Amino acid sequence: MGAYVVALQAITTREALKFLNQRSRFLAALVRPLVWLVVFAAGFRAALGLSIIPPYQTYITYEVYIVPGLCGMIQLFNGMQSSLSLVYDREMGSMRLLLTSPLPRWWLLFSKLLASTLVSILQVAVFLVVAFLFGIKMPPLGYGLVLPALVLSGLMLGALGLLISSTISQLENFAGVMNFVIFPMFFLSSALYPLWKMAESSSLLRDICALNPFTHAVELIRFSLYGQFNGMALVWVCGAFAVFFAGALIGYDPARGMIRGKG
Repeated sequence: MGAYVVALQAITTREALKFLNQRSRFLAALVRPLVWLVVFAAGFRAALGLSIIPPYQTYITYEVYIVPGLCGMIQLFNGMQSSLSLVYDREMGSMRLLLTSPLPRWWLLFSKLLASTLVSILQVAVFLVVAFLFGIKMPPLGYGLVLPALVLSGLMLGALGLLISSTISQLENFAGVMNFVIFPMFFLSSALYPLWKMAESSSLLRDICALNPFTHAVELIRFSLYGQFNGMALVWVCGAFAVFFAGALIGYDPARGMIRGKG
């Protein structure tokens, strides 16, 4: 177990130092959700009325509604950013060196995934503090209860990025693939609009949003922030994580995965 812990510590430390040295990445992670919170929410507030839906006990403003979705946005972008670094590491050869370690491949990839999740949780924590300063406050207990939800959603979204990175052969191709993943996942979810609003436009659109794993990650965060348990969202997030991580393990297996022949 000592070797497992050392590997986890080394990978986590490397990710943390990389994050601290990339201040622009931290600022970008905050600017995106803050633009939605400050600019877009102000415009949508009058146009979008929200009824009383779980987990809310009263009418809420649009800014309050989108905070969980913006937390999910931070983790989604961080998961993709972390997988981008994997493609770069593979081109430079450091990824191949890591995977030749005598430790199991699943533990090395999980350590990378966990380190990325911890970084995303730090970003979400700072965002929630900024939102609090803007007057958007959650129940005090919710700030603690949301931590397990952030861990699970971060692992799920990071595993998706890990799976995608195993299919990319060149760094130049990654940006295009990200656009085909990030934006559909974000906009076809309950991050910006409740599902009943989607159903008013199109029942098919609502069904697509309901099948989107990101929707359930957002709802898991949303309910946790208000001290409530969402069993369906938990099952979806855990199931999606298992599928994505299993696919990533296959993808990073040189004997049978998509990483074969890519270095």
